[in-house]
Amino acid sequence: MEIQGKEEIDIGQTVIEKIITNHSDHQVKEGEIALVKIDGCMASDTTAPLAIQSFENMGGQNVWDPSKVSLVIDHASPAPNQRIADLHSMMRDFASKQNIRLYDVGEGICHQLMIENNHVKPGDIFFGADSHTCTYGALGAFSTGVGSTDLAGIWLTGKTWVKVPTTIQIRLNGTLKTGVTTKDLILYLVGKLGIEGATYQAIEYTGEALHDLTLASRMTLANMSIEMGAKAGLVDTTGLKLDHNFTPIYADPDAVYSRVIEIDVSNLETQISIPHSPDDTKSISEVEGTPIHQAFIGSCTNGRLEDLHAAAEVLKGKKIPPDVRLIIAPASKKVFEDALDDGTVKILTKAGATFISSGCGPCVGTHQGIPGKGDNVISSSNRNFQGRMGNPSANIYLGSPAVVAASALNGKITNPDKLVEMR
Repeated sequence: MEIQGKEEIDIGQTVIEKIITNHSDHQVKEGEIALVKIDGCMASDTTAPLAIQSFENMGGQNVWDPSKVSLVIDHASPAPNQRIADLHSMMRDFASKQNIRLYDVGEGICHQLMIENNHVKPGDIFFGADSHTCTYGALGAFSTGVGSTDLAGIWLTGKTWVKVPTTIQIRLNGTLKTGVTTKDLILYLVGKLGIEGATYQAIEYTGEALHDLTLASRMTLANMSIEMGAKAGLVDTTGLKLDHNFTPIYADPDAVYSRVIEIDVSNLETQISIPHSPDDTKSISEVEGTPIHQAFIGSCTNGRLEDLHAAAEVLKGKKIPPDVRLIIAPASKKVFEDALDDGTVKILTKAGATFISSGCGPCVGTHQGIPGKGDNVISSSNRNFQGRMGNPSANIYLGSPAVVAASALNGKITNPDKLVEMR
């Protein structure tokens, strides 16, 4: 067996071991420390200011490769106050001085933009100063979150060290039922493994259930790997359609895994995470009827065009009751423009939805859409820890965009399968 020009080894490798091997000067195995070359990196407005300060404190003058560095203003965008506006100015000044790309207010969520604009590709190693950087595993890339000071070191050198993680393989067999999405699947898996079930391990998602998935659906699956504590979540690229050619990387037949979990997804039901932890998951039938005050569609998990389409299918020709707020933040400006062009925005606004700037604000509770005391919120996001959306007295339920739309429409948690229009 040969790994892209490396010498033969005597044991099979997982996908992440192969990727790390391809970016280091030797063949690696789980548990060892490897120095790797980085293909790209990113920071948002929550982490970039500290990274800039750290870079300058390290004596940095120029980043190692401006073409491989991105900054994104998305978490508190537009700036809600003077202090944050000044941090945004710091980012703009640094980007201009370093000749690196900056995605400014309203252009989109960092993880959507990195994939949408081809800054990360299959087989890459990409680090971002945000925990949901694992989203790029949808492309078969090793992507993970790092701290601001670690990112500053990458800006200086283009390299960093990694401890090669062990891997859990999750084999997903069968076919998802109509109306059941990868959001339901990943909520189920988070509930099965728990929020610490894959700590500092990689997850390989493989199996026939994945082969027909869109890139957007794969991103949802990879995105919430961090909710199990995983360092990375790599989705089998079989069937993945991109606008460029790529060489897939597959695990060897004799690769060694810490666990192999096999699941038939054919009978999976629509899932909900209840307050206050993503791994507290239930079938929707167990919580149907729970009153809802606010609904949110967006985030790096479920703010893409197919998510807005799912919501529009539920809400077309309907009207949300006046005592429910439906807030939508598209994952990027492009997603919004596409939804505008195909009529989706009109359907949703006529139903009573309010669109806000593309960004992360409501998800993290930094800006826009903060719920009131005692509010029950149904969200298509990834986390529902107490206080996550900005108010520790609110209760956050997680579900797919279709569930969010159906629940907003009925003012209570509702299975969209029960709406005739979804059949």
